[in-house]
Amino acid sequence: MALTNTTITSWKLQEIVAHSSNVSSLVLGKSSGRLLATGGEDCRVNIWAVSKPNCIMSLTGHTSSVECIQFNSSEERVVAGSQSGSLRLWDLEAAKILRTLMGHKASICSLDFHPMGEYLASGSVDSNIKGHTQAVRCLAFSPDGKWLASASDDSTVKLWDLIAGKMITEFTSHTSAVNVVQFHPNEYLLASGSADRTVKLWDLEKFNMIGSSEGETGVVRSILFNPDGSCLYSGSENTLRVYGWEPDRCFDVVHVGWGKVTDLAISNNQMIAVSYSQNNVSWYVVDLNRVKKSGSVIQGLIQDKLIPAPKSALGTTLRRNYDRPTTSCTGQEMKQSSEADRRSPEGERRSPSSEDEKEDKESSAEITNPEDYKEIFQPRSVISRTPPKRSEPFPAPLDNSFSESVLEKPGSAIKIVTPVIDRAGQLKGPITSSTPVQRVEPTVIAAAPRPVAVVTTSVSSPSRPVVTTTKPKPSTGIILSTRNEPIGLNAGDFLSHARNAKAGVMGDEEALAQIRKGHDTMCVMLTSRYKNLDTVRSVWASGDVKTSLDSAVSMNDLSIVVDVLNIINLKPSLWKLDLCTSILPQIEELLQSKYESYVQTGCMSLKLILKRFWPLISDTLTAPPSVGVDITREERHQKCKACYKQLKNLSNVVKNRAEQVGRHGSTFKELQLLMAPLDY
Repeated sequence: MALTNTTITSWKLQEIVAHSSNVSSLVLGKSSGRLLATGGEDCRVNIWAVSKPNCIMSLTGHTSSVECIQFNSSEERVVAGSQSGSLRLWDLEAAKILRTLMGHKASICSLDFHPMGEYLASGSVDSNIKGHTQAVRCLAFSPDGKWLASASDDSTVKLWDLIAGKMITEFTSHTSAVNVVQFHPNEYLLASGSADRTVKLWDLEKFNMIGSSEGETGVVRSILFNPDGSCLYSGSENTLRVYGWEPDRCFDVVHVGWGKVTDLAISNNQMIAVSYSQNNVSWYVVDLNRVKKSGSVIQGLIQDKLIPAPKSALGTTLRRNYDRPTTSCTGQEMKQSSEADRRSPEGERRSPSSEDEKEDKESSAEITNPEDYKEIFQPRSVISRTPPKRSEPFPAPLDNSFSESVLEKPGSAIKIVTPVIDRAGQLKGPITSSTPVQRVEPTVIAAAPRPVAVVTTSVSSPSRPVVTTTKPKPSTGIILSTRNEPIGLNAGDFLSHARNAKAGVMGDEEALAQIRKGHDTMCVMLTSRYKNLDTVRSVWASGDVKTSLDSAVSMNDLSIVVDVLNIINLKPSLWKLDLCTSILPQIEELLQSKYESYVQTGCMSLKLILKRFWPLISDTLTAPPSVGVDITREERHQKCKACYKQLKNLSNVVKNRAEQVGRHGSTFKELQLLMAPLDY
């Protein structure tokens, strides 16, 4: 009754402290929509039941930040990839480590299980790049298990034939990094979401684009087909959109306060969504009964041009469907193999070296909540598994209720009140939720990087792991780009005498003076920045990117340089060799800045320069002298020489920063790999 009588479409279900350090990855179980795995910089993988406050199981063994996680289709197994390049596969029912795979040399950033369960695919930041020129952000197997789709920072989506072992086609219509891909559950269709704020649909029979969204207000981070394939859900910052295709149309838009949503799942006609910030993870629910999935389009988002919507929700075009095997021999073989693994001792499964034995001993699955573990992961040692209880939909809150997510601190509890957001994005009363959560203690703290390869590995064959660790240097304190409180502002200054024992009696004038303190200085600074940006814009309008960048550099204001670089980085084709000579000295300052956003911009610019111009610089400097006078060649040689010198200086900065702990250290490790040829 609560679901039918309420007017609430979306609400925040719960917020928990998931790890003792920053969360670096998470994934929802797609089959049930009720299971969550989180990975952190504390090197742990924690397993949670949606809406329950306590961790069910904590998986250890990684020696660096857990960068990517994935459940298999039955949610009995979970695989996690780390910053060091290792993969660990756990059996959740048996609460034990199954495999340690060491096929990568650098951070793992994408994973997917084969639908038949026997293989998994992984993408990494290896020096051996296969297929893509930049990081592989997402991998997805087709429902029939014959194809693999990969999405990359190089703005492309590639489709691979696993039987033939080669690429079938490449889709290049995106203009920025592609974050996510997903196959249609039935038809030969593929969807992709990108940082260019579009969702695109690809026909896998004709290998062409059949649809592209408009109206996204931010980076598309998650996409999910409805289970019946009738529509596509797109998750961007604080917004859920529902799309149809042939013709392109947007059925509905729901404003949800989930921030940068990371993953989506559907259960009981409710969408479960998760997002994270620092060490907190939040669950959100969208009632799909109250979301339009067909019919008329949302006015103002897409111009329909009076094209009538197809009568069938699945579209007017009849398209080929995937051929699924009627029996799953491979799945039965996997179950038998799994049972054998559980019954046999570790030494009988393989002949491990001393390093293997040490690795397995350090890997463990600690059950922290036996009751929930028994309810969810019932052992299959009996002939037939008792069917799990059918999960009920999460009840929607009343319009005037309050949501209090409780975060545990030693000796106290802090309540976070979260308002409900209705369909129009308006704040309503807050809603009810959760109880204190259990904090999991850390083991080793490490970092978070970004990937680049597609490698298919077999789960059925064990590997011989070799892990080398070095003692990292502590990370220098920097100002985070996303933070929950302002820098340099003491909230106590604004409290009255009754609440602030340190302050004397403060009159109205004194209080206003305190509030206005620094206001004039800030106004002057912002006015100056606006004038400087306007100057750069006027030069940019003439079409001379080099001159506009030089004018930004001449202002001796790094914030202006960062603003301009952020624009240039969005379109790598704007980069020219002339720009490199001007900006490389500025990048050195950015990499050593205390502001995280400056460091991120500097890293992105340096990465683009290395990928686009290092081959040219290397070839030019190693080429034999030309015969006669070639002024153009001589100018190019001088520019390449200057760039090489500046890159050598930067390599020392990158090397020092790569030894830090955390996501910044891992980003610099990736740059260190790209700069390795400078030493030859």
